[in-house]
Amino acid sequence: MTNPTEILPGVIFYSYLATSRKEKVAFMEHNTLILQVSGLFKLETATDSISMGRGQMLLVQKNQLGELTKTPLEEEHYQTIVICLQEDLLRQIALEEKIEVTHKYTGPSNVLIPGNDFLHAFFQSVLPYVRNPENKITQAVGLLKVKEAVYLLLDIMPGLKDLLFDFSEPYKIDLEKFMVSNFHFNVPVEKLARLTGRSLAGFKRDFQKIFGMPPRQWLLEKRLSEARHLMEKKNKKPSAIYLDLGFESLSHFSHSFKKKFGKAPTEWLNEDGVSLDAV
Repeated sequence: MTNPTEILPGVIFYSYLATSRKEKVAFMEHNTLILQVSGLFKLETATDSISMGRGQMLLVQKNQLGELTKTPLEEEHYQTIVICLQEDLLRQIALEEKIEVTHKYTGPSNVLIPGNDFLHAFFQSVLPYVRNPENKITQAVGLLKVKEAVYLLLDIMPGLKDLLFDFSEPYKIDLEKFMVSNFHFNVPVEKLARLTGRSLAGFKRDFQKIFGMPPRQWLLEKRLSEARHLMEKKNKKPSAIYLDLGFESLSHFSHSFKKKFGKAPTEWLNEDGVSLDAV
């Protein structure tokens, strides 16, 4: 979430927008519960595309990369309440309640939560802290609120126990499949290693075996090749694609493209936006 209001630092957030915003790279490090107060929320990951509107709730599994689109609607600003279910607190709950997970969670990574009066009432109890920011929520009360959210989730959907209380290290996933699906996200190599269940050294070693080059070199070449494809086959303009392909700036993209293909992206297109090589 970009520039949200922290109700409880690092744990409970409130987001308000009057204009649309897209966040290309969102790294969901913790299991996260989201209530859409108003407006439209959209999450796109390599495997999911989920939208929700007023009153809907979503549980997002930890360790995901995604793109967030936050859209106010006519006469309705964008508002969300976000609760990060941090692992330390979940471990504490597991100990207190003697919760044990015996099965690896295999359900969807992002779960829309059915409407429930008790869970909606819980979120309503958080709103006064949003409307009265001068009355700060105490750490003790804030953590009690998070615990309440967890207990309500388990009451509504007991099967979420396996998702919430999975404290195992990420297992090694198919590196080639993951990278081909997620190359456009502009995140550090260290984070990519973690998401694939590898140490940084193990990630680099496995990457070299699969792709025959270091991760940063492959990422740059993959993004540039995709840019050329989008320009040639889809008539996309450089300014419309560089962020979506993981480049930090248009100048960085243009410099890298020219170094790779011998001419700048703008030279690749004629005045009508058609690839010169396709004419």
